[in-house]
Amino acid sequence: MKLIDLHTHSNCSDGSMTPSELVAHAAERGLTAIALSDHDTIAGIDEAMEAGKRFGVEVVPAIEFSVQSETETHILGFYIDHKSQLIKDALEQINSVRYQRTVNTCNKLRELGFDVTMEEALAIAPSGIIGRAHFARILAEKGYTQSVKEGFDKYLANGRPAYDGTQYLTAADAVKLINDLGGVSFVAHPHLIRLDDTKLRDFLLQLKGCGLCGIEGYYNEYTPEMQDYFQNLAVDLGLEICGGTDYHAKMKPHIEIGIGQGNMQIPYSVLENIKRIVAEKGNLK
Repeated sequence: MKLIDLHTHSNCSDGSMTPSELVAHAAERGLTAIALSDHDTIAGIDEAMEAGKRFGVEVVPAIEFSVQSETETHILGFYIDHKSQLIKDALEQINSVRYQRTVNTCNKLRELGFDVTMEEALAIAPSGIIGRAHFARILAEKGYTQSVKEGFDKYLANGRPAYDGTQYLTAADAVKLINDLGGVSFVAHPHLIRLDDTKLRDFLLQLKGCGLCGIEGYYNEYTPEMQDYFQNLAVDLGLEICGGTDYHAKMKPHIEIGIGQGNMQIPYSVLENIKRIVAEKGNLK
């Protein structure tokens, strides 16, 4: 069976591998296709797509937008026109807000008593785009936590003391932008939005009305029961599914590309369905 991973990050955002290294690793793991879905940046897409030609891995141009919502929400966009001026202009605004959010997070960590600086975070963020994973890595390396995951869970996750949720785009804005870029949009890891079933359904239906394509039906943190729930939810709401591990390499070492925490298998048919939808829009090149 041909397997894929449609949720990965390079060091252009908060992963630790270069785009080329990421694609090479995907090839080593036997994956047929991946999406490079860096946070609020398209900087690695061209390199990843060129590497895909060398290593025989199909690379989907993608992005993961952090958006303003009642709770933490991320929107994945696949097959976006990453060369358009529209995305470049939008990212300039998005990353201005993102930088201030990062400063706020750093200040909150310092208020909690941690010796953490923006300079340290920038030193391990080659692209200049700092994410929470960079701070979580610093906390672990300085011995404040036992692991990157512990830093997230205790201090940086939604609802934790160093979390800052300020964003430039709303979820509806992100969906519209992705559609305007010729792509298709999916709500990433919907369990992390932390809404009850009724509110989550209402939220997703509102976004469907704005052009949302689907939700992440495979994810590294899902139990079998959660996977069934979200895939059935998509069917109930007339939405499609995507799936990925949220791979960050050394920044989240408990997650492996393609298999997540050990047992994920995302079939190529998931990507085939997405490609069919994009082709129907006339945007698949």
